[in-house]
Amino acid sequence: MAQQQATDWREMRGRVLRFVEERVYPLEGALDDAPFEDYMRLMRPLMEEAKAAGLWALGHPREIGGQGMPFMDYVHVNEVIGRSEHAMVALGTHSLQDSIMLHLYAPPEWRERYLKPLVAGDVFPSVGITEPDVASSDPTQLRTTARLEGDHWVIEGRKWFTTWAGRAAYTTVFARTEPEDVPAHDAFSMIVVPTSSPGYRILRETPVLGMRGGHCEVLYDRVRVPRRNLLGERGQGFRIAQKRLGPGRIFHCMRWLGQAQRAFDLMCARARERVAFGSPLADKQLVQKMVFDSAAEIQACRLLTLDAARRMDEGDEARVEIGLIKVAGARMLHEVIDRAIQVHGALGLTPDTPLERMYRHARFARIYDGPDEVHIQSVARRILGAYRQGSWDFGARDREGG
Repeated sequence: MAQQQATDWREMRGRVLRFVEERVYPLEGALDDAPFEDYMRLMRPLMEEAKAAGLWALGHPREIGGQGMPFMDYVHVNEVIGRSEHAMVALGTHSLQDSIMLHLYAPPEWRERYLKPLVAGDVFPSVGITEPDVASSDPTQLRTTARLEGDHWVIEGRKWFTTWAGRAAYTTVFARTEPEDVPAHDAFSMIVVPTSSPGYRILRETPVLGMRGGHCEVLYDRVRVPRRNLLGERGQGFRIAQKRLGPGRIFHCMRWLGQAQRAFDLMCARARERVAFGSPLADKQLVQKMVFDSAAEIQACRLLTLDAARRMDEGDEARVEIGLIKVAGARMLHEVIDRAIQVHGALGLTPDTPLERMYRHARFARIYDGPDEVHIQSVARRILGAYRQGSWDFGARDREGG
């Protein structure tokens, strides 16, 4: 049975890779930074092709309209989806975390209104957590509030980096709902806010390193939504967010591996074909070292990520492993793309290859979903805490599987 499952995901991985290379790559230049209407005009045919080919929403549970691919199998497939930033939308994987949140925590009304069209790719989700006026790496400081007035939540505050707010049907807002005397980790809730709600105002789309990716700053000016819009239990926002962020970070890291593989392929091809001082760059020892370092870093991060995914699949929160891969994976991605650019020379700095855009994405990978410093501190504290009663034995953890 294990061998059959392995064959299945490898076959699906190959099909997805061919789709990304043959159908998505050729449209990347037109999709990059395109206005939403133009973006969807190009994207819709790809989405329909993916559905027709049985490649749509692979990781979504079957009961909500997805393909129901097992978590570990999907992790492997997500690696090749990551080779293009646009492949997530083309293959319907962009809504996975939000769909599962609705599936697990939303009341029936919101499941009916949003879940089916979300999985089908007919509407887009967004999440409002980060704020411009506080260090959101410490989310207990967030200032957006939601208070009950009769049967309605009244939401006031300002969020930014609410990705896709301009195209989304709703935003899941992270807001303080409890009094100041309630411990911070029990004081925040998640509330579903339709983007058509009065008082929901998009102030601007914030370019990131010169790229437009739909990262919006949003003002909540006494936005009123029904009390039943609460996602899950009141005061449980941190717990719900963690269930979203844990698997999400693994998916990020697998997509980064896909990006790194693409950069590595481009670097090696360039090294073989470009001649300088009488021989190909591939013959130069410094270029060979770039190839070696990149190969070692990619494979090390890949094994770290698969280990974290396996632990999570077995029910372990894998807090240390996820923290390790979030930091190591982002650093690896930056270094591999940087070397690929170096081997390409001036060409690597231009839009004539995907490397310059990939490089900018790689830089902010070290900030979103928690900056490196937060993960480093958290992991170190957990490891050092283990030494109060013994040690952190990597070999024993591997044997025990968590």
